[in-house]
Amino acid sequence: VPQINCDVKAGKIINPEFMVKCPAGCQDPKYHVYGTGVYASYSSVCGAAVHSGVLDNSGGKILVRKVAGQSGYKGSYSNGVQSLSLPRWRESFIVAESKPQKGVAYPSTLTYSSSKTAAAKAGETTKAYEKPSIPGTTIQPVTLTQAQATPVAEATHRPTSKPFAASVTSSPRPQPVGHRSQEMEEVDGWKPGPVLLDSGFVPKEELSTQSSEPVPQGDPNCKIDLSFLIDGSTSIGKRRFRIQKQFLADVVQALDIGPAGPLVGVVQYGDNPATQFNLKTHMNSQDLKTAIEKITQRGGLSNVGRAISFVTKTFFSKANGNRGGAPNVAVVMVDGWPTDKVEEVSRVARESGINVFFITVEGAAEREKQHVVEPGFASKAVCRTNGFYSFNVQSWLSLHKTVQPLVKRVCDTDRLACSKTCLNSADIGFVIDGSSSVGTSNFRTVLQFVANLSKEFEISDTDTRVGAVQYTYEQRLEFGFDKYNSKADILSAIRRVGYWSGGTSTGAAIQYALEQLFKKSKPNKRKVMIIITDGRSYDDVRIPAMAAYQKGVITYAIGIAWAAQDELEVMATHPAKDHSFFVDDFDNLYKIAPRIIQNICTEFNSQPRN
Repeated sequence: VPQINCDVKAGKIINPEFMVKCPAGCQDPKYHVYGTGVYASYSSVCGAAVHSGVLDNSGGKILVRKVAGQSGYKGSYSNGVQSLSLPRWRESFIVAESKPQKGVAYPSTLTYSSSKTAAAKAGETTKAYEKPSIPGTTIQPVTLTQAQATPVAEATHRPTSKPFAASVTSSPRPQPVGHRSQEMEEVDGWKPGPVLLDSGFVPKEELSTQSSEPVPQGDPNCKIDLSFLIDGSTSIGKRRFRIQKQFLADVVQALDIGPAGPLVGVVQYGDNPATQFNLKTHMNSQDLKTAIEKITQRGGLSNVGRAISFVTKTFFSKANGNRGGAPNVAVVMVDGWPTDKVEEVSRVARESGINVFFITVEGAAEREKQHVVEPGFASKAVCRTNGFYSFNVQSWLSLHKTVQPLVKRVCDTDRLACSKTCLNSADIGFVIDGSSSVGTSNFRTVLQFVANLSKEFEISDTDTRVGAVQYTYEQRLEFGFDKYNSKADILSAIRRVGYWSGGTSTGAAIQYALEQLFKKSKPNKRKVMIIITDGRSYDDVRIPAMAAYQKGVITYAIGIAWAAQDELEVMATHPAKDHSFFVDDFDNLYKIAPRIIQNICTEFNSQPRN
C-alpha cells in the first residue's frame, strides 16, 4: 500500500479509487479539510480520514474513492479536526476503512497530477522526466501526467521537495487568502505539452485550468458577531494568561470563522479595556489564531464592568465590522472575580441586544468571598440566569474542557435570548379613548384588544415594556413603562383600568403621552405609540403628531365606528397604509391585531439591527 504524507490533497492524485497509508499526526489543523462526510478534493486526504473517524491521530490504512463535485461543503468539528465550509468544488472524495472489495485491484503506485512532489509525498521511486536532446521535442511522462511549470534542467535534478506545510512555516509571513501558493501551482494538472527550452516554462495557454486557493466562508449555521473579553490583569499571571490565549485559539479553531459564518474580535481588560482586533480584522480561523498568539498581557486591575461598558458603547459598531443581522455575543473571561461592579453596565448591554456569557475560572473560595466587590456578579451580568450563559471552571488546567460546550451554546442562535427582535426591543405606549361615545361594554372590548396585542411581546425590564394613557378632555397615566416588568403583571394592570367617560381631545392626549410616557423611554428602545379612538378629535392632531414623529415615535392609529379616516392618516407614521387601521365595529377589533403585530415586525426587520 503506498504511503503518503499528511499534506497530500486528494486532487493531486489522479486515481479514481485507491488505498493509502497515512502517517501519525494528521490531526494537526495546518492540514486543511473542507466538508463533512463528502470532502472537497482540495482537502488533506489523511486529515479527512481523521475528521470522518476512519482513522485516529496515530495513522493507518484507508480506502479513498473519488466522487462528483458538490455545490457546497459544510464545515464541522469532529474527532479533533475542524473542517471548513466551501461554496463549491469541482471534485470530491469519500474515505472508508481499508477493506478491499473482491475482484478490485488497487494501484500499488499512485499517479499524481504533479511531478514536483510525487516522490516526496508518496515515498515511492518514480522515473523522472528525461531531458530532451533536441530542442522542441515533447517530454513523455512515465508515472506522472503533468509537465511542471519549472525549468527542465531544474526539474530533472531537483532533490526531494519538502512537504507544503514545512514551506509555509519557514516563510516569513503567511500568504494572503486568495493568493496562489507554491503548492497551488501543482494542483489541478494541465495536459502534458512541449517544454520550451529557451524559456523553460509551459506555454501560458496551458495554465488556464489552475484553481486558486478556496477562501473559507465560515459556518453559515453559526453566523454571530462575537467579542471575547479576556482578563489581562496582573493577578492572572503569565502562565494562566497563556492558558487563556490557548483556550481562545481552540475556540476560534472550532468555530470555523468566515464572512458567511462567525466573526470574532478580542478586547483585553485590566485597569482599562482596549481592542486587540475588531470583527473585520481577521476573516479566517488561522489568521485569528496567529493574532491571538501575539497578544501581550496589559496588567492592572480586573475592571470587568468597565470592559462590558466599552464593548456596549463602541465595539459592536458598523465601523468595527458589526453586520447588524447577526446576533451580538460577548464572552467575558474572569480570573477569580472583578474589581468593579458589573450589574448596571450588563443591564445596558442586554438592552442593547448583546448576549453576555461569563466564564469564571477559579472563583472565590469561601475565605476569599469577603474580598468580592459584587457578590453573585456572574448572575447579575449574564443575558439570562438559567445556567445557559454561565460557566464556572474550577481550575485553569481544566479550561480546555469548556471549548466544545461554549461553541455549541454561542452557535445556538435560537437560544440567544438577548438578541434584539421585534418582540423584545420596544417601549409600547397605548393611548386609549375613554370618551362617552365608547361606553362601558365597548371599553372592556378595547382593553381586551390592548391585552391581546401586549401578550404577543416579550415583556421584562430589559425587553419590551408597556405603558398606557387614557384620555377624554383630560388625560390620565394609567401606568408607565417602569411600573410593571412581567407579562402577567401587565395583563392584570390592563384589566384593572377603569372607564373614565367624557369628550375626545386626541391631540392633547398625544402631547401628554410624549411628555408623561415616552419621555421616560430608554434611548436604545424603539418607541411605539398605539392610539385607539372611536371619533373625530375636538382639537387639532397635526402638531402633536408631528412632534411625535420628530421624537422618533412610531405611531399606529386605530379607528373604530365614527373615527375620521383622514385624521387617522394624519396621526399615523408614514406610510399611512401600514400604520392606520379602521374597523366599523368594536367587536371586529380582534381581527386586525395579527396585522398590527406583523407590520411592527416587518418594519423592525427592515431596519438595521443592534
